[in-house]
Amino acid sequence: MKKISCIAIDDEPLALGLIVSHINRTPFLELKGQFDNPIDAMEYLQSNPVQLIYLDIQMPDFTGVDFARTLDENCKVIFTTAYEKYAVEGFRLHALGYLLKPVSYEVFLDATQHAQKHFNWIDLAMQQPDKQLRSDEDYLFVKANAQLKRINYGDILYLEGLKDYVKLYTETEQTPIVFYATMKSVEQRLPSDRFMRVHRSFIVNLEKITTIERYRIIFGKERIPISKQYKEVFDEFVKKKFL
Repeated sequence: MKKISCIAIDDEPLALGLIVSHINRTPFLELKGQFDNPIDAMEYLQSNPVQLIYLDIQMPDFTGVDFARTLDENCKVIFTTAYEKYAVEGFRLHALGYLLKPVSYEVFLDATQHAQKHFNWIDLAMQQPDKQLRSDEDYLFVKANAQLKRINYGDILYLEGLKDYVKLYTETEQTPIVFYATMKSVEQRLPSDRFMRVHRSFIVNLEKITTIERYRIIFGKERIPISKQYKEVFDEFVKKKFL
């Protein structure tokens, strides 16, 4: 069983001791350190990166939320706090969990198993990048939230690249489908006669374009920019369709 490297940060000794106890009780976790302040933790992480941090939010001088904003994108957080009011901010920072004190082992394990699924999914994606996006005829499969989702080409509006992830926007889903892939790999697998990259961060479904304004493609309230790099190719497409 591959272990997840982690640390715990909390300025309350009893709360920190409880989280450390839960970590040591969990076979797939490897505790690398425990800290009663975020400054010491930050110094440690500069030369000792970990995958997961159990992080208290309400700490003097430097809050857990502020600390989380400094982290590398590969380091994930499970927040611990006695205050529910910080939950929204926590999830805005893409935390893998949010635990209210005092944290029972059952609740701790549930959040930690969710984190384990995240890291297992990332490992699988890194090992099999060519299998994250599968195309066949008029649809494709993407792996999102540990599931393979079938997406019809005709439902896709556009795709947005976010570092190692892609957000796929459709006509049928209220929220984007997020999956692990690069824009380059997505572009290579989508049919070039139906999809075009118009910006470093955007690929659009050509069949869904209805309005273009000042080199921006309008999809409802969203405006997709057409960058100089892709402008010439896009202009050729428009000329062929222009009456």
